[in-house]
Amino acid sequence: MKFLHLARCVRSEPSLREITGPLQVRYFQHDFVPRDPKAKPKKYKYPAVYDPYGPRPPPSDKVIQLAERIAALPPEERSQIGPTLEYRFHHPKLQKVEADFAVDGSQGGGKAGAAKVEEKKEKTAFDVKLKKFDTAAKIKVIKEVRAFTDLGLKEAKELVEKVPAVLKKGVTKEEADIMIEKIKAAGGVAVME
Repeated sequence: MKFLHLARCVRSEPSLREITGPLQVRYFQHDFVPRDPKAKPKKYKYPAVYDPYGPRPPPSDKVIQLAERIAALPPEERSQIGPTLEYRFHHPKLQKVEADFAVDGSQGGGKAGAAKVEEKKEKTAFDVKLKKFDTAAKIKVIKEVRAFTDLGLKEAKELVEKVPAVLKKGVTKEEADIMIEKIKAAGGVAVME
């Protein structure tokens, strides 16, 4: 019963097609002119190379002769042309940008820059790596690993079994020394990297 009532309501409303009538493309594109199906497509002439500055005059005879003389030079002399022209026209010498300088944004070069990099290379954070352990002391090593990491028993056991493995990253030197001593007392060998 409800279905029939719903069907009548839907049927009684006029559809979109009845309201708008048949939709055609020309209603929306008032300047639309259909293409002649027999007409061939137009071919446009494009320049071989696009030059945004427009046509340029041809090079002078002096420039052409100079280019020919440069092309005739041996490779050793051709490689000296660039630096000589830079010196002659007082172009500043471009300095190479090294990766260390690009990362921290410092400018300059030479020994002062190298000294800054060396100062920054002093380690403040270390990684503690388990190298090996005594098989008889495996349980003690697992307990020590659980003590200074937030791992469960299963994760700590898996970590100890896949020796050599990094136990903890980014710890201070004092903390790393304490961890190494505890692991050594338990029967394992750990190193600081």
